[in-house]
Amino acid sequence: MDIVIDEQLKAYIDPLTADEHAALERSILAEGCRDALVLWGDVLVDGHNRHGICLQHGLPFQTVQNTRFQSIEDVHLWMIDQHLGRRSLSDFQRGVLALRQREIVAERRAQRAASLGLGTATPSTAPADGGVVKAPQPLDTREALAKAARLSSSQVVMIEKIQKQAAPELVAALRAGTISINAAAAVASLPAEEQVAAAAAGKEELKQAAKRVRDAKRKPAAEPGAAPWEGDDPEESFDALRQRAANLAAENAVLRQKVAELQAQLEQKRLQMAEG
Repeated sequence: MDIVIDEQLKAYIDPLTADEHAALERSILAEGCRDALVLWGDVLVDGHNRHGICLQHGLPFQTVQNTRFQSIEDVHLWMIDQHLGRRSLSDFQRGVLALRQREIVAERRAQRAASLGLGTATPSTAPADGGVVKAPQPLDTREALAKAARLSSSQVVMIEKIQKQAAPELVAALRAGTISINAAAAVASLPAEEQVAAAAAGKEELKQAAKRVRDAKRKPAAEPGAAPWEGDDPEESFDALRQRAANLAAENAVLRQKVAELQAQLEQKRLQMAEG
């Protein structure tokens, strides 16, 4: 059969790096294509790199049909689940995939709730062969999302911010390893043109841009009684909270002393009135 390559599906997961692709090619040339390519009908779902390498070198390969897919969302969820287990993925890539998974699952739940509200039957996820499409656990909380992506909650917060605010050039620098998630989240606070300029200038300028953002955000938190800094560095944020806690403890000690003094004055007046 002719295998159909869906370019959008192929691009749904970040491509292998040049080194990763070269390593896969060496493995296939030495041992053959050991894993079957996964198809949905005639559309290739998993194994685009193996397929391309095999065609290039005229090597045989096997295919297998996944009959559990009922929609493109099923395909996406399956692809995400498969790739979240890959050790080669960066923290940012895992976070992005988990966020995509949350969006799909949330959309499905909303559709089913609306369907039930209209009195219609809930769409079935059971395929024709009687199997059941694995439904991912709802990612309703940041903690659940972090667990699915094997990240910390603070990393999830930063990746969400990058997804919403970062310019494409900044995201590209992050994917290339030029900047860390922590620093990218800070730079994402800047106007888009400043992000682009910093990314174009390279690693050192990105680092300095992140430092400028953090320094600007840290200043208000140094004032007594000020709200804790809600920056992008978890360790610095913790230090700000600790300082605020110390300030509040000192204020409470002063207030307790004043209350004690007032109580003593009231007691003295009560005694004077009793003697009079």
